[in-house]
Amino acid sequence: MKLSVSEFKEDYIAAIKGTSARQIEDTTPLERYNALGELMKDYIGNLWANTNKTYREEHSKQVYYFSMEFLTGKFLENNLTNLSIYDVVEQGLKELGISLDVLAEVEVDQGLGNGGLGRLAACFMDAMSSTSIPGHGCGIRYKNGLFEQRIIDGYQVEFPDRWLVNNNVWEYKRPNKAVIVKFNGRVDTYMDGDTLKFAHVDYDAVRAVPYDTPILGFENNTVNTLRLWSAEEIDDIFDFENFSRGNYLSAFEKKHSVEIITQILYPNDAYEEGKLLRLKQEYFFVSAGIQSIFTTFKKMGVPIEQFSEHIAMHINDTHPALAVPELMRILLDEEGLDWDMAWKITTSCISYTNHTIMSEALEKWPHFMMRDLLPRITMIIDEINRRFIESLKYVYLYTDEEKIHNMAIIKDGMVKMAHLAIVGSHSVNGVAKLHTEILKTKELKDFYNIYPTKFNNKTNGIMHRHWLLNANPDLTDYVEGLIGDGFKKNPIVLRDLLKYRDDKVVQNALFDIKHKNKENLAKFIYEKQGVKIDPYSIFDMQAKRIHEYKRQHLNILHVLSLYNKLKANPNLDIPPRTFIFAGKSAPSYYVAKQIIKLITTVADMINNDTSIKNKLKVVFLPNYGVSLASKMIPAADVSEQISTASKEASGTGNMKFMMNGAITLATLDGANIEIMNEVGENNIVLFGLKDQEVFKYYQDGSYNAYELYNTTPAIKQVVDQLVNGFLPAAKEEFAPIVDRLLRFNDEFFVLKDFESYCDAQERIGLYYRDKPHWMKMSLTNIACSGVFSADYTIEKYASSIWNINRKPLDFKL
Repeated sequence: MKLSVSEFKEDYIAAIKGTSARQIEDTTPLERYNALGELMKDYIGNLWANTNKTYREEHSKQVYYFSMEFLTGKFLENNLTNLSIYDVVEQGLKELGISLDVLAEVEVDQGLGNGGLGRLAACFMDAMSSTSIPGHGCGIRYKNGLFEQRIIDGYQVEFPDRWLVNNNVWEYKRPNKAVIVKFNGRVDTYMDGDTLKFAHVDYDAVRAVPYDTPILGFENNTVNTLRLWSAEEIDDIFDFENFSRGNYLSAFEKKHSVEIITQILYPNDAYEEGKLLRLKQEYFFVSAGIQSIFTTFKKMGVPIEQFSEHIAMHINDTHPALAVPELMRILLDEEGLDWDMAWKITTSCISYTNHTIMSEALEKWPHFMMRDLLPRITMIIDEINRRFIESLKYVYLYTDEEKIHNMAIIKDGMVKMAHLAIVGSHSVNGVAKLHTEILKTKELKDFYNIYPTKFNNKTNGIMHRHWLLNANPDLTDYVEGLIGDGFKKNPIVLRDLLKYRDDKVVQNALFDIKHKNKENLAKFIYEKQGVKIDPYSIFDMQAKRIHEYKRQHLNILHVLSLYNKLKANPNLDIPPRTFIFAGKSAPSYYVAKQIIKLITTVADMINNDTSIKNKLKVVFLPNYGVSLASKMIPAADVSEQISTASKEASGTGNMKFMMNGAITLATLDGANIEIMNEVGENNIVLFGLKDQEVFKYYQDGSYNAYELYNTTPAIKQVVDQLVNGFLPAAKEEFAPIVDRLLRFNDEFFVLKDFESYCDAQERIGLYYRDKPHWMKMSLTNIACSGVFSADYTIEKYASSIWNINRKPLDFKL
């Protein structure tokens, strides 16, 4: 976009007056931020309208990406970068006495996601726009996010994430595009000539209202749409009669029962009410999204039989798997197609990404609950299941009733959503090579045997423009000075940095950039927590969802072991270490919350012990999200990717840390394997069991955690310290963690990998002391990170799954 500083200033002053009716000097930072956001929307709006017009006029095939989460982070700086006006706006604001950095801090992260699943979806939205692929997101506009995490007395405490308290300047409400979603009721059948028809009657109707956010591509004039749905009562009225009688709560009861559908991300499904609400959420946004797609499709004026030639629908994990029966419902009941044609269209349209092999995350819903809430949808699922079982028996000639039972979509009164997604789609992809192989050879082997052409791999990718250009501008500028700006649109060009691996000047410059980022983070930590950390120490970070398989407790047990060594010998010659943790636990995951308490307890003990001469510090940063990650990742020396081999599907944090020059400390799990293949074994630090060894232990049951505990003094010492009064906490505080390690035989092999992990940490210390060697490793990681850009990942989805072509747009703003 071509914009002069004077033009921007004139536009911005007008925006200030138009949005706040004040002079600039009288406005608050929030008012200034909102005015800038509204002005950006004006700049983007023309591009957005022209993009949609082009798609419509050219009958472009479009993909709709259904995801329960979109962890977008902030939009202001990203939009300024993508419009190529960041420097102009920064200068213009400066001349008006306003700091762009201050306005950027006003913006809050949108509470639309939790972790990797949502961040991947957001990266894919950016990549689709930036690679000129016609693609849009479909999700839920949560009024409150997952939760705001605070640490009180060392414990995680959850508070509402009120991200909409100041409204969202980037969205457009579209009440004229609202649709009705139907719950409960019953299904009546009747004959229409020779055709059996179905009518959903006596249902509870919910109004789904879309809020659209423009997703701007990088310097290419393409603007796609993220459409998020909010639940509203049909008439938006309350029970006036009850209100008049003084029954105030009852008067608003119906309104609140509807609006709760989109109140919060991931209600606690440990209870029946939470399960029901989550199932409602999943059908709500799927039904609303597909109805909206049909409205768009019908404007093309092409036969319904050509639906899959113009529309692709992708479901991100099992949460949107109800897209399969919902699309069938519309094709059967509203479009009047027969089953075979409707099924052909459905399976041709829908593709599915599997994100996990963890049984807890492979959703299952009680059949009775689904039948009561979604009677017509359940009838269709029943019929899909019946026909699938028939195909197993009469097409694939299966005679093993147990195998058929295990493969069924409905098993033991539960609807298995992953099975529904596999059967109802034409593509099933894993998100890293190892993960996909595990799906094909173990977890989904029976399905792979009958649908071998459905299964494929698409290794995850990241939004390099955010995680490098926006998050680390100093590194970006230096890299551009070395190799030009081609990497901004084509990040594989970063490999040109490899020719500087042995250049001492470049190594020193990269060290200085990293050190400045570490100083900034150290200042942030001191301001937030009062903990002084040494920027010259190794910044070792594990930032991700708290879960036993991700093994934050392996990390903190090693910290405890290192502390024991320093207590025994305060003069121990090791480089100073700062271990930084961040991540949320699910509210109902007791052991994970205890791991957070363990980390904060160890931190409190170590950070206040002057006898170890500041050689060791531990920090837990609360409320991890995109903004906090953007501060942490550029400052990291070591990236902890230490999940139990075979458990992590891919990971994307590993790619972000790598792109910013951190050295990966890793098991051979998920995308760590592909990182190793890119950088070489000399530029990653590996440890621990491999996936086949893990599978063998599970299969033969030969692992004995008690034996390791009793025969390995270092392990026994740290495990005992959790419950023998050594820590400044109640003696039995961490008994649940010890029980998981010993009584329940250490399901995730924390103790088995402990010594190997400690050895790897020692190697980290040795490498770090050799500055040229460390910086050579760091540069190699930066140079080899471009292959993990989401731009490349999304192009593979488009060409081999969605059959969608780029749509470069040549109009100008």
